[in-house]
Amino acid sequence: MAEQNIPFHDLAKWATKAPEGEGLISTAFGDKVQKDLEFVDNTPGVPKPDPILVADTVTRKFGGVTAVDVQHFEIERHGITALIGPNGAGKTTFFNLMTGFDTPNSGTWQFDGHPLSSVSPEKVARMGMVRTFQLTKVMSRLTVLDNMLLGAPVQPGEGMLTSLFPVRWRKYEKQNIEKAESLLERFLLIKKKDDFAGSLSGGQRKLLEMARALMRDPQLVMLDEPMAGVNPALKQSLLDCIMSLREDGTTVLFVEHDMNMVRHIADWVTVMAEGKIVAEGQPKSVMNDQAVVDAYLGARANIDLGDIDNLEEIAPSAGTQAEGAEL
Repeated sequence: MAEQNIPFHDLAKWATKAPEGEGLISTAFGDKVQKDLEFVDNTPGVPKPDPILVADTVTRKFGGVTAVDVQHFEIERHGITALIGPNGAGKTTFFNLMTGFDTPNSGTWQFDGHPLSSVSPEKVARMGMVRTFQLTKVMSRLTVLDNMLLGAPVQPGEGMLTSLFPVRWRKYEKQNIEKAESLLERFLLIKKKDDFAGSLSGGQRKLLEMARALMRDPQLVMLDEPMAGVNPALKQSLLDCIMSLREDGTTVLFVEHDMNMVRHIADWVTVMAEGKIVAEGQPKSVMNDQAVVDAYLGARANIDLGDIDNLEEIAPSAGTQAEGAEL
């Protein structure tokens, strides 16, 4: 019972993969989501018990190419949903449409019951739906801490008149700095707070962008390939951070190609290919769907290359293919 009192941002005591016979540190949010999704059909476009984002007949065409053709899409509130699929499936374009960075040819979508058609990206963020980018967007010539402060929602000192009266904004500035430093510590960037953001590695920029997004205390965080370019030593910490978001009451939708990450942390998996939702379900169900594995994840997605027997199994077939190529 003592473990239940451990704060979720205490990464050293969090476990994304529980030891044999033990469960993860959990709270009502994680348990409720798993219980609610347990009896949801594993079919594309299936309704969820408590959706926070709903999209209908959303299409986006570029010339004669249809990049997105989503008939119905929902994500469960407080859950961690993975959006997977091959490169070019339309996942990032779909993110852009949902957050106002691109305009669809048709369709409607709602966030927490509020229509988002024709809503600008900044207003979408103010409503509580924020995103990160596949290619990170940081201000290279500002310090890491200053980048964080850009994401703070309450900054009265930015007004020309108010800025002349420090008594009106100093309290908020102090609160924003304290919150930014807390998030930087959570994402293992506190030692870099006074460094220019341009000096960070690609993986550290990913962490900074995610931490900055949380400055707004969003209801929904959309992460576009959060693991891309992240040092393997930091991946476990990033997994812990994403799982802790759910236990703080935040809904997470993320695009990812790392299937181990998807298996470990996702409550629900949606598969996208050629712009369409082709499969949905709990991770185990989707990963075991042979059609999905062969078509979208690769026929050998579940093979452990560290297993000598598997390597011996693969080697002969590789040799046969090579011989066939020579012929």
